[in-house]
Amino acid sequence: MGLATSAYRKVAPARLEQRGAARHPVAIKRASIRGHGRQSADAELDDLSVYGCRISVDGEFKPGERLWLRFAGGKAIAASAVWYDAGKLGCRFDEPLERNLFRSLTLVFD
Repeated sequence: MGLATSAYRKVAPARLEQRGAARHPVAIKRASIRGHGRQSADAELDDLSVYGCRISVDGEFKPGERLWLRFAGGKAIAASAVWYDAGKLGCRFDEPLERNLFRSLTLVFD
């Protein structure tokens, strides 16, 4: 049973963090993306985790759509679109990124 003093107190919104790992800023931004039956398009890598990434891209993608991503001329990586909003696309990789690739994309040299 609640008290009269707690009936109208302010409550902070729930934190909706559902990622499997923290996202990291990237040192290498250049990327390309290709959906099934589509031409490859240039994209910009915004942030990255070993399980997924956020990309800026022209075009529209639907959640669940299968994709191929390529970062800085590397090998193609299979992924799925998780969300799309106003030119930003959240992707989940089929397999976690290899440690060396992850480090090469996120390591910043001063």
